[in-house]
Amino acid sequence: MANSLWQPDAHTIANANVTRFMREVSQNHGVTLDSYQDLHQWSVDHPRLFWGELWSFAGIVASETSDVVVDRLDEMPGARWFPNARLNFAENLLRHRGSGTAIVFRNEDGTTRSYTYDALYDEVSCFAQALRAMGVTVGDRVVAYVPNAPEAIVAMLAATSIGAIWSSCSPDFGVQGVYDRFGQIEPKMLISAEGYYYNGKRHDCLQKLSAIKAKLPTVERVVVFANTSSTQDISGVESSVWWQDFVAGFAVQDIDFEQLAFVHPVYIMYSSGTTGAPKCIVHGAGGTLIQHLKEHLLHTDIHPGDRLFYFTTCGWMMWNWLVSGLASGATLLLYDGSPFYPDGNVLFDYAQDHGMTVFGTSAKYIDAVKKAGLAPIESHDLTGLKIMTSTGSPLVPESFDFVYEKIKQNLCLSSISGGTDIMGCFALGNPTLPVWRGELQCIGLGMRVVVLDENGQELPPGNKGELACTASFPSMPVGFWNDPQDEKYHAAYFEKFPGVWCHGDYIELTEHNGVIIYGRSDAVLNPGGVRIGTAEIYRQAEQIDEVVEGLVIGQQWQGDVRVVLFVRLRDGIDLDDALVDKELAVRNVVHGESVKNKEALANPEALDLYANLPELQS
Repeated sequence: MANSLWQPDAHTIANANVTRFMREVSQNHGVTLDSYQDLHQWSVDHPRLFWGELWSFAGIVASETSDVVVDRLDEMPGARWFPNARLNFAENLLRHRGSGTAIVFRNEDGTTRSYTYDALYDEVSCFAQALRAMGVTVGDRVVAYVPNAPEAIVAMLAATSIGAIWSSCSPDFGVQGVYDRFGQIEPKMLISAEGYYYNGKRHDCLQKLSAIKAKLPTVERVVVFANTSSTQDISGVESSVWWQDFVAGFAVQDIDFEQLAFVHPVYIMYSSGTTGAPKCIVHGAGGTLIQHLKEHLLHTDIHPGDRLFYFTTCGWMMWNWLVSGLASGATLLLYDGSPFYPDGNVLFDYAQDHGMTVFGTSAKYIDAVKKAGLAPIESHDLTGLKIMTSTGSPLVPESFDFVYEKIKQNLCLSSISGGTDIMGCFALGNPTLPVWRGELQCIGLGMRVVVLDENGQELPPGNKGELACTASFPSMPVGFWNDPQDEKYHAAYFEKFPGVWCHGDYIELTEHNGVIIYGRSDAVLNPGGVRIGTAEIYRQAEQIDEVVEGLVIGQQWQGDVRVVLFVRLRDGIDLDDALVDKELAVRNVVHGESVKNKEALANPEALDLYANLPELQS
């Protein structure tokens, strides 16, 4: 058997949160748990005990706890978690006070700002009062078109402290893309920056913001904060006001946190929208909170004072995941801008300068660092860095090698996978387990994940199939917006295998109780009846040094399927660096089918390349 790439030492294991949690479970419930796998099995065999124990371990703040952990557990979907609890999402994220650092922000232009826990609370207090004064109340939607700046967090916490529902998009979205999302949920208020930096340039938001406001008649006020300049003229944006003027006149006071049901909506997220209008996925406050606390405390081993970073925009669910780190006492490290401006060292500079302990990013970023020939292990002091997490797409085995050879050797590399749909992960890391090349370390606690074949039959480890979850968990969506009979919700996850969550990933469970992900199951290629995950092809193509990135599709061809691989060469074809790698959209073009909602794509013009290629004509 091949050796693992990393093994935790005895001190790491002894001091890990998950070790303490396992010890408390053993004591409180009279069970013998000798390994993580024992704990995971107990968590799925006894979900009421597990989630109840986690509530206590995580110290969730609630005005009323629930004597019932879950009702109607056998219904999938339909289970009701902590039905009698009353709590507030923002109150849990703001429970840490004092002069410790809550947020550090670095902009691409080098500007750095920080907030103490007390300062963050005070900012939220004033903004929440201003929201109430303009009539925002429980259930109203507050939306944001924002860079990854502290103001986004302040506004989210203020809105959710009232019981309003938060939704955000990043400012690189086009006007129609924003409207396709926010237009469905009829927001009362819109928050934006006047501009943002990316790749060495300032990008103005105000022109697009004016057009967005014109499409959203329900918006009563647009609050603009200064991110690149405080001298811009915002008068062209209807109903706009500068942030500082919006909160003027409100003195800091104790925040009145609305106490709400566990399932009360906190976030509205969106499906990608590449096959139609984006679906509006509604997530509950309690389910989001307890899932994130589980993943931060037990799977990422976050302790008070840890410095948690994720390279993300406010249009990706990893922003929501990152912000919840406040509930565990972490300092959030925010970065907004290109990760390769002025060069590929910028995020490692940030890690070194601010003692980053958890470095979250995407598989594409790690691959890009590798392609750029960087070796942070030689150029940066990353002594404090203990965990690196990767998501967004499968992390190929060669990228595991690169991290340990060129970034840091003593590091828990945790490839994680889940999604917007569950506001968390099905498979992720564990600081007490070894890291195996190409594998996600473990299945998440409380998640009954199995691999199913095309007929819905469970497959043993070593076989590829559909990622499915056969039992309810708290962070399942409350539902979809404007879906009163839950028809869209059922169709999205439960249509293929009734009563089972079908996630749409093509995976394999390993002999180490880990997971290998081969791509999306709806993009699995099937030439000659042989199923091939797209990640398997990308892995091979992108190891070639001249290839910057690739795109693979299955083309219907002479009664079968043939595999077509597109590549972008380092110095060859003149294509935009943000070439979209969405297999389904490109496949539609090749087949002469329309691609719906191109606004969801970063560079929809790139699809024109594939529409009439002579090589693809049958």
